[in-house]
Amino acid sequence: MLKEVELFTDGACSGNPGPGGWGVVLRYNDKVKELSGFEKETTNNRMELTAVIEGLSALKEKCCVTLCTDSKYVADGIDKGWARSWQQNGWKKADKKPALNSDLWQKLLDLLDTQEVRIVWVKGHAGHPENERCDLLAVEQIKSNT
Repeated sequence: MLKEVELFTDGACSGNPGPGGWGVVLRYNDKVKELSGFEKETTNNRMELTAVIEGLSALKEKCCVTLCTDSKYVADGIDKGWARSWQQNGWKKADKKPALNSDLWQKLLDLLDTQEVRIVWVKGHAGHPENERCDLLAVEQIKSNT
């Protein structure tokens, strides 16, 4: 039986593009692990993707993961199959324009193949405790590195 893990993620950017941060809260039973990081020049969507990638990368075995994100870009990219479609079309969207962030989407798709992931979209900045914590972790990274 797979371990049930909750993964909460958020990304932030000061300017878009600009300096960015990401935050992760992983919870398994009563154990909580927080992760965060910074990039000097990035976009909000790249930080959202990076948070999910870092959270999934922290898992040491296959788990049943409930991924909570406030990013429609990430949630829809996975749940609506957009990212897989872009991948199958040589990282081109339906309008034949290049899909943005294909490097990160590829990493994420590879990780999704190793885990059982269920996506839960949560409204950002709406008082969801773990989402607020992830946002704080991401913003702290920006503040402490700029």
